[in-house]
Amino acid sequence: MTSVVFVHGTGVRAKSYEKSLARVVSGLGRVRADIRVARCFWGEEHGASLGLGGASLPVRTKNRGAGDDGLLDEDDPLAVWALLEVDPLAELREFAQAVRDDGEETGFVPGRVDPWETIADKVRALTLESVAPRSAASAASVAPEAGKPELAPGSAAPAAGQPGGGLPRLIADLAPHLDEAADRVADEISGSLGGTSPADGIEPIAARAVYALAVQRAEGPCRDDDPLAVDGADRDAVVGALTERLGGTDRSGFVAGAAKGVAVRALNSYLSPLSSLARTFRGGITKGSVPASGDILRYQVRGAGVRAAIRAAVRDATESGDGPVVLLAHSLGGIACVDLLAEPDPPAGVELLVTVGSQAPFLYELDALTALRRDEPLPAAFPRWINVYDEQDLLGFVGEKVFPGRVTDLRVNTRQPFPRAHTSYFAHQRLYDLLAPELPK
Repeated sequence: MTSVVFVHGTGVRAKSYEKSLARVVSGLGRVRADIRVARCFWGEEHGASLGLGGASLPVRTKNRGAGDDGLLDEDDPLAVWALLEVDPLAELREFAQAVRDDGEETGFVPGRVDPWETIADKVRALTLESVAPRSAASAASVAPEAGKPELAPGSAAPAAGQPGGGLPRLIADLAPHLDEAADRVADEISGSLGGTSPADGIEPIAARAVYALAVQRAEGPCRDDDPLAVDGADRDAVVGALTERLGGTDRSGFVAGAAKGVAVRALNSYLSPLSSLARTFRGGITKGSVPASGDILRYQVRGAGVRAAIRAAVRDATESGDGPVVLLAHSLGGIACVDLLAEPDPPAGVELLVTVGSQAPFLYELDALTALRRDEPLPAAFPRWINVYDEQDLLGFVGEKVFPGRVTDLRVNTRQPFPRAHTSYFAHQRLYDLLAPELPK
């Protein structure tokens, strides 16, 4: 039986590793029932932390500087989702402003129901029932115990662009927060649009706002938990269903009419304050980003511990199984695996390396890999290497031109903006569809 050793990337700690591991187990189980998934969690012991409690952070002054931020494109859905990551209500507020600017104040008329209140009531009544194409019980195919994943029998994969196996999990993550998110959006509609003349296009904007708020609440009030790994097709399935329930007809959620131009105003108005907000909250941002950025820095000078952890995981998988070993490594985990397999004494038994959203080719081009200099080829014994990337992932790089004939690049499209594109690979069914025929038997 083939063993897939799952090596996580930068910034991952116990809770988020278990979630990612469960996604990998479930995803591989849908396409290859003969796969055994093995753990390689190194973040707790070898990851970074601020050992002095943030003593190196400067005290913020009140001085302000000028910024020169560029503008985003209103026609790019990823740009809109990037905006909603920052402020889930931004697009709705811009829509309300456009309605007030272009419409008429109708005021209160005895006996007449305000149409915006009717829409607000529909928003408050939103549910996630029947959104998933299959029952949420299908998500239970992941490990019964966090540390001992069991693979589910394989099942037919969804067509490209259709919701994948992660949709029931996404619904389960969002369901506890939907009522609160819907109430907040409904209140915004009532308060900002009540008493104005009707206008087209509110349904998809309200649906996106509800979804974005629910995601934000699912990730915690300080957003210091690991981000939800969400495939764009699953996100669009939820938003499309919410749009339909509000009476909208465009499941894509991007419409013309009164909503045209709303996104660009929202995007442009929010970009400038972002830099000042970042300065204001520098302490929290820095401490929150330490696991992600600090792991990379620490690996460059203390990486031997991470590589030793991967070597031990490979040894355990080899000794406990009777088949080949595959290293499936995300982000920094991919760098560590390349370094390990390029050492003079690499671990035995690895037949395939799969890097996902990794920077190893980039670091080789910078001459920054630990075990391999820029002018050195991959060792002859280096295993077959598949490198998966998403063009929206600014931390994912390609390797075919860096290591000609030794790397196969596979592109996926999670339909997510960065940085969520970097964390959503393992929620994307297409990843497992591409890997299924490549995994040794």
